[in-house]
Amino acid sequence: MRFGRTKALLSAIPAVVTCSVAPTVRRLCGRPSEPEAPPPSMLKHLTSKMKATGPLSVAEYMREVLTNPVTGYYVTKEALGPDGDFITSPEISQVFGELLGVWVVSEWMAAGRPGRLQVVELGPGRGSLAADVLRVLSQLRSVLGGASLSLHLVEVSPVLSRLQAQHLTGGRNQEVQDDAGSVYRRGETASGLPVLWYPHLDAVPAGFSIFLAHEFFDALPVHKFQRTHKGWREVLVDVDPDTPSRLRFVLAPTATLASTTLIQADEGRDHVEVCAEGGVMVQQLARRIAAEGGAALIADYGHDGTKTDTLRGFKGHQLHDVLACPGSADLTADVDFSYLRRMAGGGVACLGPVDQGTFLKNMGIDARMQVLLRNCSDVATRGQLIKSYDFLTSPAKMGQRFQFFGLLHPGRLARPRPPEGLELGGRQSPAPLPVAGFSELSFS
Repeated sequence: MRFGRTKALLSAIPAVVTCSVAPTVRRLCGRPSEPEAPPPSMLKHLTSKMKATGPLSVAEYMREVLTNPVTGYYVTKEALGPDGDFITSPEISQVFGELLGVWVVSEWMAAGRPGRLQVVELGPGRGSLAADVLRVLSQLRSVLGGASLSLHLVEVSPVLSRLQAQHLTGGRNQEVQDDAGSVYRRGETASGLPVLWYPHLDAVPAGFSIFLAHEFFDALPVHKFQRTHKGWREVLVDVDPDTPSRLRFVLAPTATLASTTLIQADEGRDHVEVCAEGGVMVQQLARRIAAEGGAALIADYGHDGTKTDTLRGFKGHQLHDVLACPGSADLTADVDFSYLRRMAGGGVACLGPVDQGTFLKNMGIDARMQVLLRNCSDVATRGQLIKSYDFLTSPAKMGQRFQFFGLLHPGRLARPRPPEGLELGGRQSPAPLPVAGFSELSFS
């Protein structure tokens, strides 16, 4: 599928290489990292809780390990980058963020160029994707005209929010006290564009918004279930009775509330992971898009309802036992896009998932890379551009394992009405404008 508008927007972006990061990527590594002494505070907290109330669901275990306000992994650690536990696509190449910036502008144009555009990113990492998107918006300012632009970041980690603020605003930001518990940091870019931080999506102001969620849903807690001869049983985390300093997986002896409500009656797999929080988040996005317009682009490792046991840990760019040294490693599970589609409901249009290689090629990554290479004379930089392209698009690397999924207002895919009084002579109205990046469109 060809997208003339996308090509026109790409051609307006200057051919400047802006960053240089060696492509080392989370979830492409095989050998588990060596265990080390666990952070005693997190392990002690978990074991005390289990002894007091019994085994934890995997979802509750993940929630405590990743986002506990005192000792949680995302709250206390800088996990991203070469010295962290993983690197994401925006850290590998500027082109990834540039193409998503073009997608934002393209969907804003398709919506009729509203006078207000809120770009909202969920879990923005170190701010690399947001920075690339903002650079594209600045370069396409003539296209955006007088639209009011603002960036809204949903981030629970104080450590990462400070990194994002430094990256995006320099010293032009400050923490704020909000009695309503909504915005907790405000700033502005060098060009004066407002940037605001929130602890949760509900706090982001209403209005036409383009939502970006890159490697966000895979970090949300999942419930795990196993089919048995007695029916579905939930997988739980408990203290190992033989070694109290270790944790183990166990099966609930009877049905739990989660196992009786989250499993579909026609489920054919024997092991299932369900991200209830992801379902709630998608419902929030769908309600906002249906009521206020806009779109959401979700990019993550995932599948369309086919995989089973995908929960894993990563530390130092190596696989890590999810129960060892809790709080010291990133935990992640592949996103089930069939579940997100079902939870989005009928009020929005769902697109995809399509694999990253297909999405980026539909967005024009080949043309963009050719422009950058033509305007780059440094041999090392050219080599890195080629290497990053391979990492992003190769089926053996990120090209097939990473998926893109979209939510749109249903009017976005409707045939436009002819102007008042215009006779079409029995012909149909023009087809709706194609959605950049997606070759197949389907309604939820």
